[in-house]
Amino acid sequence: MREPLTLFEGRLPQSTASAALPQGFRAGAAAMRIKSSGKPDVAMVAIEKGAPDASVAAVFTSNAIVAAPLILSQRHLRSISPLGGGRYGWSRGVVCTAGCANAATGPDGLADQERIAKGFARGLGTDRERTLAMSTGVIGTRLPADRLGPEIARLARDGLSDEPAALAAAAEAMCTTDSRPKSATVHLTLPDRTGRPVPVTASGIAKGVGMIHPQMATMLAILLTDADVTPLVLHGMLRPVAARTWNQLTVDGDTSTNDTVFLFASGAAGTAPVRGGSPEEAVLRDAVEAVARSLARQQAADGEGATTLITCQVSGAADDAEARAVARSVVASSLVKAAVHGRDPNWGRIAAAAGNARLTSAA
Repeated sequence: MREPLTLFEGRLPQSTASAALPQGFRAGAAAMRIKSSGKPDVAMVAIEKGAPDASVAAVFTSNAIVAAPLILSQRHLRSISPLGGGRYGWSRGVVCTAGCANAATGPDGLADQERIAKGFARGLGTDRERTLAMSTGVIGTRLPADRLGPEIARLARDGLSDEPAALAAAAEAMCTTDSRPKSATVHLTLPDRTGRPVPVTASGIAKGVGMIHPQMATMLAILLTDADVTPLVLHGMLRPVAARTWNQLTVDGDTSTNDTVFLFASGAAGTAPVRGGSPEEAVLRDAVEAVARSLARQQAADGEGATTLITCQVSGAADDAEARAVARSVVASSLVKAAVHGRDPNWGRIAAAAGNARLTSAA
């Protein structure tokens, strides 16, 4: 490994904690009485009316218990793009319900999710298979799908906007135990088909302060860009970004049943198609990673019961994979957390936690 590996440092573009909406997208939120607080609890991000479908890539939970919205989203992606294996394809948008995870609810929960997808698709004027879903909240309870379907259809039809405040509202509606919404934006330039630089936006919103210990990506996140990128190239971009950001994040050692990250590209900025392995792809990937890194740090800082943000920088490992393993072992250690919380400079706990990574090169 040539350089120290850390979640929060490196030569990436500067991000701002704001929710800029890239060209070609609309967003919105509403209170639909899922949360007992009465606060907004349904968020949507969708492509503009009349525009082509957005390309999308996804990363889902590795938990053996998979929530209904993930099952449905994977089916829809496979239906539209069979070669993507449920990991990438084309879509008109995503709906997020907060307050009820719709996990461990069996066939009835999946039927509920299908009714919600039907309402969302009706509001967007598209096929159900061109919609995606995510949810967060209490596991084992069902969504009031009969009531939500028509309400979601109305929000999708009449309540979406391309104003920046709309994406911020969606970020707020996604929250459950979060103390604040999470958002990040990076502005960059990429060439159009004539080589002229055009402005491009990469942004994202996320939620999650508990059940944060990823084997893939963790919690919920929606990443957006208005660059022109195919689903396959997006997929190749998202997986290493997730590995270097959310897969290095831990709060409580639990991986959720609902973990989902979607990366959408509208192509509305007018860039030339971003080719895999090109310099333009590297620039865009760095921007997306900067957004993801900011969101991951915001989530770690807002962890349930957290009073301290701990980062771990590893050097001298054989490769990045070993460095990540050591870093995860250290920051997940309860003894290390206790030492930091108590301001006890017991570095032996760090050494022991690093040794527990069980590196193959150390065997």
